[in-house]
Amino acid sequence: MTAATSSARGRSAAFPANWSRRLGYVLVALYAVYAASTLDITLDRFIRGLDQGAQFLARMWPPSFDPVQLSLLRQGMIESIQIAVLATFVGVLLSLPLGLVAARNLMPASISWPARGLIALCRSFHPVIVSILFVKAVGFGALAGILALIVASMGFVSKLFAEAIEEMNLKQVEAVRATGASFFGVLVMGVLPQVMARFVGFGAYQLDSNLRNSTMVGIVGGGGIGATLFTAYQRFDYDFVLTILLAIIAVIMVSELASAQLRKIFQ
Repeated sequence: MTAATSSARGRSAAFPANWSRRLGYVLVALYAVYAASTLDITLDRFIRGLDQGAQFLARMWPPSFDPVQLSLLRQGMIESIQIAVLATFVGVLLSLPLGLVAARNLMPASISWPARGLIALCRSFHPVIVSILFVKAVGFGALAGILALIVASMGFVSKLFAEAIEEMNLKQVEAVRATGASFFGVLVMGVLPQVMARFVGFGAYQLDSNLRNSTMVGIVGGGGIGATLFTAYQRFDYDFVLTILLAIIAVIMVSELASAQLRKIFQ
């Protein structure tokens, strides 16, 4: 056997062809083509959409700075911020015990799995759908939006918090238990110090998410700037629509900077 033949066999053994993966890629590509054909996704529609989109953007420029409209914008934006802050505060507060209960390394399966089922239920529906349900239950306004975002916050933060607890170092927990500490003492001294920084980061991220979602829940009656945006669309005030969108972008950017600083403080 020559050295070249041995080298070639070594290379082929080191990098075998994964035909099952390749078959999977081909099947996904074929299904994508099939789905595009059934959903009437065509190049002609896309080109016509670009032209219509350009006309729509032209009608939006320049943004409106009418005093009356700016007053509506300010009121709606303040309400959206209040909705996001309240929903985040209550949602994160409820996520703390829910995440602890859902951690499988702290709780027996008879307790952790029902808690995980509740988390999965909270994550099953988009905040817009949940907001529609609460609008039907409590009526139009900020309360429906707050309740919908509380549910969304619990589904997201509690899941990540439970996973953070399951990934922590159990040696510190065992050391605290060895001192004869109660279960509450173990949580305070052994669990929370390891995961609190990540929990704060989850809460800060959820605040960013709730600021964005407060716009969507407002469109379906959950209060906030979304209601103002939807009304502007209905009235064909596209210049005011652009003003609202710019204000939303500015608020999200400020929130992102603030949350980044908050995460640095608790790291």
